[in-house]
Amino acid sequence: MEKLVTKVLGSGGTALEPIDIAVIVLYLVVIVGLGCWVGLSQRRGTEGRSYFLAGGTLTWPVIGLALFSTNISTIHLVGFAEEGYKNGLAHGNFEWMAPFTLIALALFFAPFYIRSRVTTLPDFLEMRYSRGCRDWLAVLSIVSAIAVHIGFTLYTGGVVLKGLFGVPIVTSIVVAAVLTGIYTIVGGLLAVVLTESLQTIVLLIGSIIITLVAYSQVDGWDGLAASVDPVKLTMLRPASDPANLPWYSVFLGYPVIGLWYWCADQTIVQRVLGAKDENHARVGPLFAGFIKILPVFIFVLPGTLLLALVNQQKLPPLEDTKDAYAYMIRHLLPPGLTGVMAAALLAALMSTVSGALNSIATLFSYDLYKRWKPDTPDRKLVVIGRIATFVAMILAILWSPLVGRFETMYQGVNTVISHLAPPVTVVFLFGVFWRGASSVGAMTTLVSGSVLGFLVFLLGFYKDVTGYHVPFMMSAFYLFLACSAIMIVASLAYPHRHTSDSERLVWRSPLEALQGKAWPGLGNYKFLALLLFVTMVTLYAVFR
Repeated sequence: MEKLVTKVLGSGGTALEPIDIAVIVLYLVVIVGLGCWVGLSQRRGTEGRSYFLAGGTLTWPVIGLALFSTNISTIHLVGFAEEGYKNGLAHGNFEWMAPFTLIALALFFAPFYIRSRVTTLPDFLEMRYSRGCRDWLAVLSIVSAIAVHIGFTLYTGGVVLKGLFGVPIVTSIVVAAVLTGIYTIVGGLLAVVLTESLQTIVLLIGSIIITLVAYSQVDGWDGLAASVDPVKLTMLRPASDPANLPWYSVFLGYPVIGLWYWCADQTIVQRVLGAKDENHARVGPLFAGFIKILPVFIFVLPGTLLLALVNQQKLPPLEDTKDAYAYMIRHLLPPGLTGVMAAALLAALMSTVSGALNSIATLFSYDLYKRWKPDTPDRKLVVIGRIATFVAMILAILWSPLVGRFETMYQGVNTVISHLAPPVTVVFLFGVFWRGASSVGAMTTLVSGSVLGFLVFLLGFYKDVTGYHVPFMMSAFYLFLACSAIMIVASLAYPHRHTSDSERLVWRSPLEALQGKAWPGLGNYKFLALLLFVTMVTLYAVFR
């Protein structure tokens, strides 16, 4: 058995010590065992709302950690290390802009989701607009979960595991998908968020270790600053910068994809839908916003530290920048810590995939299957959800190897999101803040915006032929403007007839969102939102 494990895990040029293998095996046993124990020991595991939304028992620390953990995947670990090595801190904007949209989730969107007691976001769209909007978003959400959240994550994880241990990419994809699918299918959302909380701790510890080791070897901040181009330690860049992320695209484009991702994507928002009450639903995202400060320093900065070590001739140059993360593990960490970092990679991969699989189960069961059979009991819905999870896992395994055709993983996933998000962002944003947003306007925006986004994506994908060279973040902004125009024109042409349900799902004014009952003292969501906002503005002022 030991020879078999060593052959599988140690054939890629990086021999594993017994302690490394022990750490990895122990991690897998704990995570899968915990998820299955939760699902099998809780009687509510057979009740629909409890299986999919953890029975409305989630508190703010668990919500915050789960939001952070589901968002952080192998794409971040691998992609940010590569971007940090090539372009410095620029792509850290994806992390530091997130707290602003998490503030929007906490203040404006979460109250509606909790008060309406919806199970899914398509359910929210039906209450605000129409059944057609619900169905369209349900299908779109399932497709995006398989293609974006699962597909890219599995492939990127496969690339890293192959680089570290010589495991074939396809084998890595299948093993990770099966193990994650087991505890997701058995345990439901409660199992997902509990294992996510543990995985977040493992991920942070592993990332902090590699950052501290690299920081020490580069001789601190002074050594780093002296060894790389000064612009690499800044966040906001001019249009001519090779990072292809000009400052104006950050402020114009990110809110479009950020509002979709943090406020209107089922995979992410499902943690908020399972909140114990409205205050927990508000404070949880704000807690996640504070944690989002860390990735720039523990995911992006290590890549720049590696560049400094190469420039200082303490390490040989990389042959392929995609291997930056695995390269640091091989060259900077002693035996034992390699196993910790491998466990951290598995934590990131399994967390993202498990969250997406559970969301797919919820969407398929409640938004598609139950429409055709409305009398389906909760117990059967859980079974249907588990079947949907299994099918989605198979489709993701088949799709994952194909995403390797993109130039880089991180830019690839964000390119897809930038063309997928605009119509959904417009429909949710206008639906919450404009009473005149109509069902016809929403449906027209979703359909035409999705088609338009796909066409623009093709223009960029085949840019050598089409000559279309607009940065993907600006494409998101332009699509947002087009979808907004469609929404306004269609809504004015076909006014909305509000029901008692839809009437209460529109803020009369933005200030109304701040009138909800809050916890006293430091737990007040208004105070925390202001503190988070000021903190992020200060960080941008320092690292601009």
